[in-house]
Amino acid sequence: MAFKRALCLTAFFAIATCAQQNKPGTTAADTTGRTPPQQRTEPTLPYTPSLDPAAMDRTADPCVDFYEYSCGGWKKMNPIPLDQTSWSVYGKLYEDNLDYLRGILEEASTAKDRDAVTQKIGDYYASCMDEAEVEKLGAKPLQTNLAAIQNLTSTKNLAGLIATLQLEGISVVFNAGATQDPDNSDEVIVNVSQGGLGLPDRDYYLKDDAKSKETRERYLQHVQKMFELLGDSPEAAKSNAAVVARMESSLAKASLTRVERRDPYKQKHKMSVADLYKIAPDFDWNAYFAAGDVPKFQILNVGWPDFFQELDAQLKSDSLEDWKTYVRFHLANSRAPYLSSAFVNEDFDFYRKYLRGAKEIQPRWKRCVRNIDRELGEALGQAYVRKTFSPELKAATLDMTRHIEDAMAVRIQQLDWMSPATKQQALAKLHAIRNKIGYPDQWRDYSSVQIVRKDFYGDNLRATEFESHRELNKVRKPADRGEWDMTPPTVNAYYNDQMNDINFPAGVLQPPLYDAKMDDAPNYGNTGSTIGHELTHGFDDEGRQYDSKGNLKDWWIKQDADQFVKRADCVVDQYAQYVVVEDIHINSKLTEGEDVADLGGTILAYIAWKDATKDMTLHERDGLTPDQRFFVGLAQWACENNRPENERVNAITDPHSPGKYRINGVVVNMPEFGAAFSCKTGQPMVKPPEKVCHVW
Repeated sequence: MAFKRALCLTAFFAIATCAQQNKPGTTAADTTGRTPPQQRTEPTLPYTPSLDPAAMDRTADPCVDFYEYSCGGWKKMNPIPLDQTSWSVYGKLYEDNLDYLRGILEEASTAKDRDAVTQKIGDYYASCMDEAEVEKLGAKPLQTNLAAIQNLTSTKNLAGLIATLQLEGISVVFNAGATQDPDNSDEVIVNVSQGGLGLPDRDYYLKDDAKSKETRERYLQHVQKMFELLGDSPEAAKSNAAVVARMESSLAKASLTRVERRDPYKQKHKMSVADLYKIAPDFDWNAYFAAGDVPKFQILNVGWPDFFQELDAQLKSDSLEDWKTYVRFHLANSRAPYLSSAFVNEDFDFYRKYLRGAKEIQPRWKRCVRNIDRELGEALGQAYVRKTFSPELKAATLDMTRHIEDAMAVRIQQLDWMSPATKQQALAKLHAIRNKIGYPDQWRDYSSVQIVRKDFYGDNLRATEFESHRELNKVRKPADRGEWDMTPPTVNAYYNDQMNDINFPAGVLQPPLYDAKMDDAPNYGNTGSTIGHELTHGFDDEGRQYDSKGNLKDWWIKQDADQFVKRADCVVDQYAQYVVVEDIHINSKLTEGEDVADLGGTILAYIAWKDATKDMTLHERDGLTPDQRFFVGLAQWACENNRPENERVNAITDPHSPGKYRINGVVVNMPEFGAAFSCKTGQPMVKPPEKVCHVW
C-alpha cells in the first residue's frame, strides 16, 4: 500500500512535483556509466560559494528586477542540461549529490570486506546497473501479477488484489497509508484517500482548453502503447486505453482539487470500517485490510468520502473485464521504470519528454542512485553524512535555527493585529517545535530486506514491500517523533504539521546553500530564509490550524483569525498577478502557504541576522554592503532556468511559485530591501507603504 505521507506541500523546494518525481527510466543503448576501479577516487562535492558575484548581472537595476540582478549571470552560464526539465541552484546541488553518492555506491559494490549496510547498498546498485540482465527479462517480472489479474472471477475479489499491488508500490484505484490521528497526533491510524489517476492531477481530465485536450489525446496514446508492450494488438490496446481514460475521468471528477486539499478539515472524516462499508459497500474492505496485513484497528480516516462513493458506483457499473483492464495498465505504468528499455522509453517519452520537456533520458547510473536513495535512503545516508556533515556544521546550523526561532518569538509578541490570548498559543506552538538537523538520531534497520545481486526488479520489490509493511506496522502505535520523511542526502527541507517539527537534511546544508567559508549575511539570506520558511509553515494558512502537539484544533480567537486571512489575502492577491508561462497565472490559492512562508521566513532571517551580528563590525565585500549581501544571498538560492512544458505542469501541480517571484515577490514587501539598494518610490521593487503585505 502507498503508505508514504506526501510532504511536498510543506517542503521548501521541490525538484519536481510529487506525482512524477520518482519515475526513472532506461534505454537499451545506455552505457553503464561505471568508473573502472583503477580510475576511482574518493568522491568530493564541488564547491560553489553561497554568494557568487559571477552569477549576478550588474547591468540590471536591482530596483527594477532584483531577481535578474542577482541571477542573470547564473542563468546565462547554466543552460538546462538535455536530461533535465529545469535547472536551478537546488537542482545542480541535487545532481552533484547524485554524483557523490554514485562514488559511494561504486565503492560499496566492489569492496571486499563489507558490513551489512554496505553490502545491501552495493549489491542493489550492482543489480540496478546490470542493464543486460534487466533487458533480458523484458516484461517477465510482471507475470505473477498479470496472472492474478487475469484470474479474477468477480469485482468482489478486487480488494485483496489491490492491497497486494499497493504493498508493491503500484499506484492503483486510491491511496492508503498510516498517518497520525488528526485529533490525537500521538497515535497512528489508517488513512484512505483519493488517487488512481495516471495524469499528474485531476484537472488534466476536466479542463477544456486546447492544451488539455492535446494532453489527454497524448495520454491515450501512451496508455495504448503500454498495452501493446503487454502483448495486446493495436486494436485491442486502443480500445483498452479508452476504458482506462473513461474510468480515470470518473475518479477525477469525484476528486478534490489541490486547493481544496489544502484545507485539512476537508480531508478529515474519521469513521469505522462499518461506516466505510456504508459509503462503498461493493468494495470488500475487510478483505482489503486483511490482504494488506494491516494491524487490527477501530477507527480510520477517509480523506474524501465522495471519491469512494464514485469508486463504489464504478464497481457496480463497470464490468469485471473493464476493471481488469484498468488494473493491468496501472501495474505496467507503475512498474515501467524497473523493466526493459521498451517500457522505460515509453515512460520517459510521456512523463518526462512530452509533459515536462526533457530532451534526453537520464543515464542509468543517476536512476540507480535515486532508486537506492529512495528505497534504502537511511542506509546510503549513513555513508553520506560520515563524509559530508561534521558535528561543527550541525552545531552551526542549530545555532542559526535558534536565532531565527528567537526572532519569531519577538515578532509574535510585537504583532499589533493579534490578541494576547492567541499570542500565548502561538508562542506555545513555537516553543514546542522540534528541530531536526542533518540526519536521524536512530537509523532505520534494513536487516530484514533481502538484496540479491543480479535481481534488480526483485530488490526493488522487496525494498518497497519492506517500507510498506514498516509504515503499516505503525497503526495503533504511538507516533515516532524522531522519524524523518526525507533521506539525509536530500536537497530539500520540510515542516510536518502533525509532528510540529522542522527538518533539514544534510544534503540541503552544503554549499552553495549553506557555506561555512562565507560570512553570515548570505548564509542568513540563503539557509536562514529556508529555516524561517519552514518555521513559518507552522503558522501559514494550513499549518496554523494545528496546535502545539500537532492536533487539528482551532486555537485562534475569531477576530485574530479574520485578521490573518485578511493579511494572507494580500499575498494571494499579489501573486495572482504574476504570469508563469504564456497566459497562465500563478494559482495563488495553491501557492498561498509557500508564498506566506517565503515572506515570513525572509523577514525572520533578516531580524535574526541583525541580532546575531549586532556587536560585529561588518564590511563591504564584492562591491556589496552587508545588507545587500543578505538579499543577494537570499536571491541566489532561487536562480533557475525552466522549460515551458515543465512550467505548465508546475502551474497546475506545484504549490511553489516560480523562483523569480519567490524573490521579487518577497523583497517588494520589505522596506529594508529598498533602503539597502536606495530604491525610489514608484520603482517596480518598491510597494507603496499602504500596499505592503504583513503576515508574520
